[in-house]
Amino acid sequence: MATTVKTPAVKKPRKSRAAKKPKIEVVATSPDVQTNAALLARREAAVPRGVASAAPVFADHAENAELWDVEGKRYIDFAGGIAVLNTGHRHPAVVAAAKAQEDRFTHTSFQVVPYESYISLAEKLNTLAPGDHPKKSLLVTTGAEAVENAVKIARAATGRPGIIAFTGGYHGRTLLTLGMTGKISPYKKDVGPFPADVFRAPFPSVRDGITVEDALTGLKNLFLTDAQPDRVAAIIIEPVLGEGGYTPVPFEMLRELRAICDAHGILLIADEIQAGFGRTGTMFAIEHSGVVPDLITVAKSMAGGYPIAGVIGRADVMDAMDPGGLGGTYGGNPVACAAALAAIEALETEGLLTRSLKLGAHFRTRFAEIGARTAPFRMWDIRGLGAMLAVEFVTDFDTAKPDAALVKSVCAHALKRGLILLGCGMHGNALRIMVPLTASDAIIEEGLEIFEAALAEAVAEQAS
Repeated sequence: MATTVKTPAVKKPRKSRAAKKPKIEVVATSPDVQTNAALLARREAAVPRGVASAAPVFADHAENAELWDVEGKRYIDFAGGIAVLNTGHRHPAVVAAAKAQEDRFTHTSFQVVPYESYISLAEKLNTLAPGDHPKKSLLVTTGAEAVENAVKIARAATGRPGIIAFTGGYHGRTLLTLGMTGKISPYKKDVGPFPADVFRAPFPSVRDGITVEDALTGLKNLFLTDAQPDRVAAIIIEPVLGEGGYTPVPFEMLRELRAICDAHGILLIADEIQAGFGRTGTMFAIEHSGVVPDLITVAKSMAGGYPIAGVIGRADVMDAMDPGGLGGTYGGNPVACAAALAAIEALETEGLLTRSLKLGAHFRTRFAEIGARTAPFRMWDIRGLGAMLAVEFVTDFDTAKPDAALVKSVCAHALKRGLILLGCGMHGNALRIMVPLTASDAIIEEGLEIFEAALAEAVAEQAS
């Protein structure tokens, strides 16, 4: 039986950043916007069903790690807009920076009339990224766009077409990134064929009995059977699987990939879109391994809720494309650039990297306690790096059969009680933690108490 560490009790009542702010006035724009049911009906009529929403409630306003729906109900947010809000909802410095930029101009297109904030953000990213080599950064709008551009750059730099990705990896919903994503449902279902010259290697998995040695053997066999090494431009990997289950890549695996890439002239791309900007306790998750990639894709928490993404890489590689070959109308939007600079400064000056490590340790301890007390032999694994954690549930320890139904039930019961949770994993049987790093200890504890109550309800429901 695992030994757990006792954590100090949290004093109540709770005091959050929201309590220091004046109440936000809700102004109705039409008679039916104040109920979740009315908005849900409008959503179903106007938005395609392929755009899924995890919660059937509609946001009205939010502050740090709390959110209120249009009916006034309060929620603790452990989802963070899918790992976008490491600095919390409406971080004051991020909002102030964005508003100041809006007072100057909101768009010129960097490809038409450039602006200083794009350059400042690129300089900052170049400084933050691991490695002593000269670097350059491209700014775009979405994570999938960043990945597509990383592939483009890698192909141009190497003169090769091939890309190798891994089982369980998630790289986006565009056609090329879907070809690289290693999970069929719901992302790839019914939308193939996918682009050629994209190959898949096995990911090391305790559940599937695949060791690091097995995974590397699979990659080497891929070189013998399908992916000619001197025609492979890049190997792309998430240092911690995101949608695939919040599973860290063993550091030995990352080091071996670096050596294989060097031996064959292949570029190594670290997809840090979900793991980056403090989520794991370092600015980029790959820093834990000591491995330096050639290219890094970034997005999500880079700008504290504003849409921006990018590719950071070796200067010689990034310069492979001719002028005009990179960019996009909205890429590196000036408001988002200003927000990103403020969000990164908050991560650095507010001690949020250290906070991530402390939160990760606390969550591990509390999950172990909750699992032993509330769901014996159902919490099969607690894994991750820093505050990028997942809890995997099974029907029992003997078979370790994934229990996606339990996770779905826990999320539903938690939402009713005022906690927003999201699942993940190849089998949908893991709950992931993406709470803002700025959340107070009291909010964290309140959320964990709701989680335990929801888990107890879900277990009892299955047993009845």
